[in-house]
Amino acid sequence: MLTNGSVQNVVKHSMAYGFVLSQPFSFYVDSYPVLQNEILTESRTLYYGENNEAVRVLQNKLNELSYFDSNVDGDFGVLTEYALKKFQRDQELESNGQADRKTVQALITMERKKYMEPLKSIDKTMYQGQQGKEVEIVQASLSYFGYYQSEIDGIYGPLTAKALKSFQQDYNLEITNEINEKTANKIYAADASTKQEEDHEHNVNVTNKAPKEVKKVTNQSGYQVDQLIADAKKFIGTPYLWGGETPNGFDCSGYLQYVFQLQNVQIPRTTSEQWNFGTTVQKPSVGDIVFFETYKPGPSHNGIYVGNGKFIHSGASRGVEISDMNNSYWSQRYLGAKRVSTQ
Repeated sequence: MLTNGSVQNVVKHSMAYGFVLSQPFSFYVDSYPVLQNEILTESRTLYYGENNEAVRVLQNKLNELSYFDSNVDGDFGVLTEYALKKFQRDQELESNGQADRKTVQALITMERKKYMEPLKSIDKTMYQGQQGKEVEIVQASLSYFGYYQSEIDGIYGPLTAKALKSFQQDYNLEITNEINEKTANKIYAADASTKQEEDHEHNVNVTNKAPKEVKKVTNQSGYQVDQLIADAKKFIGTPYLWGGETPNGFDCSGYLQYVFQLQNVQIPRTTSEQWNFGTTVQKPSVGDIVFFETYKPGPSHNGIYVGNGKFIHSGASRGVEISDMNNSYWSQRYLGAKRVSTQ
């Protein structure tokens, strides 16, 4: 039987989110906060009267933020609703007692600040073998991302060193054993969403729109690929927005749909639909859509291949950017490439 810690490693390194979602409650609560984020955002809006694992995760986060001090049992009762309403009022959200999209995002943001903000206070250097508040802060921040999975004790031992090295490797940073202001800044700049990109396509409000007829295409030469890439790059820096499909903010599939529309090419809205729409190619060429299996089985994130092993996409951490497919995170999650053609 897998231990809680080994399950976290399975999820972090082999994309087995489906496996985790089938596990008992202890697997949910003991998972690192970023994985809990994925579990919670993958759920629909949670209401009073429900009883399920997503509610347990919600309760756990409210508990972490000192809003909920009752049993974490998955029962969305009066106490959970009260805690959620108090959180919503404090965040100046509609106090409806429902774990809707805005509330979940606010919970995630507030929890992240709890783990990340203390990094700004680090102003001296710590070495392996030493202990202190600075080490404790780094341990906590690395635990948020799933790298450090032991007791947060402020002791800079082998487990802390291993966690720090893994973080530095995954973010292509210089490997150093020092914990200092520079190290803290690197961790602060990181966002776990870069490592576990999410396409919240279940929240895209497409059911209220008249379905568009999408023409299946067979020839890729119907539009200028170089213009497609040029237009795509114009939006570098545009923020990520859950369900976004305009220059005010994009999610990954909304960004692709918008950029292709600029070429008068209609593609479906969601990542899974775009996967089924395109023509499979063995090796991506410039302009092809590359897909990744991130937080759940099957295609859950995508972008446009721009050549030299790189792709442009809308990521939850830094919005539209160009990333390297050969980096350890993306290479392990690469699912395949599809070609959008016109006739």
